Amino acid sequence: MKTLKILQRGLCAALLLGLGGSAGAQIVTSQHDLTVGGGGQGSTANTTEVCVFCHTPHGAVTGAPVPLWNKVLPSTSYTRYSSLNLVSFDSTEAPVGSVSLACLSCHDGTQAMDVVVNSPGSGGYNPAGSEIDPVAIGVMTGIPVPTLGSDLTDDHPISMQYGGGGATDADADGTFAGILGDPDFTPPEKATINSSPIWWIDSPGDGGSGGNANVREKQDMLLYSRDDLGAVQPFVECASCHDPHNSSTAGPTSVAFLRIPNTDSQICTSCHLK
Repeated sequence: MKTLKILQRGLCAALLLGLGGSAGAQIVTSQHDLTVGGGGQGSTANTTEVCVFCHTPHGAVTGAPVPLWNKVLPSTSYTRYSSLNLVSFDSTEAPVGSVSLACLSCHDGTQAMDVVVNSPGSGGYNPAGSEIDPVAIGVMTGIPVPTLGSDLTDDHPISMQYGGGGATDADADGTFAGILGDPDFTPPEKATINSSPIWWIDSPGDGGSGGNANVREKQDMLLYSRDDLGAVQPFVECASCHDPHNSSTAGPTSVAFLRIPNTDSQICTSCHLK
């Protein structure tokens, strides 16, 4: 048991530092910290483990493309953006999935935020999920958390081809040199890691004080590889614009966990050529 606790603390440290970045851009005391004394608007008296609400060192849910995921993935039937039939929407959607499904496991409002597969301590594994603190849950479900529900038509589209499609894993690494389905989008960057393609959009300032150009970093707009439509290609997902471990973006949007501050709409103009 002592060894397990050491491993759990080590995993939390790695997640806070490796995924959360610097001390000023971490999950501790942020709105995603649901522990006693945390920054979240709901809290539980049953654990001080910050990471456990989303991650676990053992018994993780392998169906989510998220490290060591500790929540039951939702089975909700979502109404997607394409149902609006807008002529300006020229990308093909795949079923809601990838990292977006992990985000929606809290943010579609179908299950309590403290429902996890592997609760802290010994004997807490339940593949169907269980609450960490059933008593406090009455408070946690009533807090003003962004609850998107099952109708996603009033939110930025997710699980869709980036830029109307065109980029695939057959392209050479580097800046996409082909033709996107919609020319009003920034060409994505591509690299190969462990024989798998990754894509992203460099954020404003990369190559200067903002970061390194042509190198994928946490402040870039991340795109996610999916093969739902017959080819491995980049998709826009919730985490393309949001970093759940970054609470340091300036101004009132800090609670939105944006990858960069949205000054002058730079979140939008990173991808959209307007």
